[in-house]
Amino acid sequence: MRYKFILFILFSFYISFSQNLNKTLFKKDSLLIVKKKPKKGFQNDYILFIPKGTLLNKKTFLLVEPNNTGKTSDSISIHEKYAIDLASVSSVGNNVATELKIPILVPIFPRPSSQELIYTHALDRDVILDNSKELKRLDLQLLAMIEDAKKILNSINIVVDDKFFMNGFSASATFTNRFAFIHPEKIRALAIGGFNGELMLPNKEINNIKLNYPLGINDFSKLFHKRFDENQFKSIPQFIYMGKLDNNDAVQFDDAYGEIERNIINVNLGSEVQNRYLNCQEIYKKNNVNATFKNYENVGHWTTSEMNLEVIKFFFNQMQIKQNP
Repeated sequence: MRYKFILFILFSFYISFSQNLNKTLFKKDSLLIVKKKPKKGFQNDYILFIPKGTLLNKKTFLLVEPNNTGKTSDSISIHEKYAIDLASVSSVGNNVATELKIPILVPIFPRPSSQELIYTHALDRDVILDNSKELKRLDLQLLAMIEDAKKILNSINIVVDDKFFMNGFSASATFTNRFAFIHPEKIRALAIGGFNGELMLPNKEINNIKLNYPLGINDFSKLFHKRFDENQFKSIPQFIYMGKLDNNDAVQFDDAYGEIERNIINVNLGSEVQNRYLNCQEIYKKNNVNATFKNYENVGHWTTSEMNLEVIKFFFNQMQIKQNP
């Protein structure tokens, strides 16, 4: 009888523990396609992926990764398909979200074939200057999506920090890099890789040549109607990485850069990806940007499990710093 009583107590404890655990963790992977809400500031849909095990009723972080279809298309369904895959199946961002149990937001921004010089997924100068309803100020649209996602998450007891993580690879890395200049006060930490070796610089000029957006901050105030917050940008923890064999070079193509921009980059920062990356590193270090740089041997324009793990560790450490100041 005593043995059965002990088993009953243990079983009761297990049931109670399981019930409490279910109340503190999100139960299953969930993907939401949130439709555009023009009245709330965004003219495009977005993806919100919540991995199983996300904490409930305890503050965590939202991860944001811009979408990168890798090609132009006038069909928004193509961009949606790639965004869904990025959020829930295969990307550095999905790895981070799944391992750290944090939600990830991916916008479904178009990249229209009919406007092939507007590189929306890299947040280039053309799209910043565009005033069309769908493409106007994608950076502000993304901020509006983030605020909307916070409300959705809060309604299901997932509370996220006011600041968010950002991640990107290739064009989405370039988007993230440029977005961080425009809204540095919003970002807790960021990680980027595979970005053609070209970073936006916290400088107004190089070798007496003015650097307008997206090369530098010379016309920042004119474009964004506010001053560049240098201290906020420099304080963002950044993990910036490239494969040593990565020679994917968007700089040499018209959809990514205009002829004047291309000439400035090639002459003053380097016409070859890896040399350009080294020069950008030196400029960031000279400006005391809070960035860690890394190169990976025998890696081209792709990611590896080692890269994924280091990005996960980077964001994990930022979570610990925030929770234990």
